Order: sequence, then structure tokens, then C-alpha cells
Amino acid sequence: MTPEEIELRTLRLLEVNPHLTQRELASELGLSLGKTHYVVKALIDVGWLKLSNFRRSDNKLGYAYLLTPQGVLEKAAITRRFLIRKQAEYEKLRGEIEQLELEVVEQSIKAFDSSGKKSRIN
Repeated sequence: MTPEEIELRTLRLLEVNPHLTQRELASELGLSLGKTHYVVKALIDVGWLKLSNFRRSDNKLGYAYLLTPQGVLEKAAITRRFLIRKQAEYEKLRGEIEQLELEVVEQSIKAFDSSGKKSRIN
């Protein structure tokens, strides 16, 4: 996963569930807790996320991560870049699949010998 994909997944997860703990977020992202803390802190530092305490207590469960207006805009921009990149990958893969399908057809035709009997190639 690229750093931008990690940022996008983090923003998407926190947008849906702002009360996730960093441990829960780390589990969802498949990252270590330390790496997750680094990502969340970086997103807060650039102003895409803010940490709010809604229950005014020392209880860590009273905190929520909220996307800022800038965070919402950046999430949309990252999503757009991600989609463009994935569409290009899809088109390349589709071309490779078409080529492989042609090779299978060609090999199947060659698998028949001149007497019309099928050879051992499946």
C-alpha cells in the first residue's frame, strides 16, 4: 500500500467511524499501532483531521477523529487520483487477459494434429 493509499483508507475509515481507537484503526488498516499513530498524527498536523473530546473526560473512548473541510477536499482529490491509477491498471490487466486468451485459442488449435486427434495439451 502506498502512503497515499494509507492516507485515503485512514480518512475513509475515520469518516465512517470517527470513534475508532488507534488500535482498532491499526487493525482495520493492517498496520502496526506505531505506524497508525504516525499516520494519524501526520493527518492532524496537515489539518485534514482534528481530534475532539466530546465527553469532556480523561476517558480515551470519549475522543473522535473528525475530517476537517480541508480533509474532505483532500480525500476527494486522493480518491480521484486513486481511481485514475486503478483504471489504468485495470486497462493494462484487461489487455494482458485478452492476449492470454488469444494464446490459449492458438495453442488449442495447434493441439490438434493433422488427423484431427487432440494432443495431450489441455
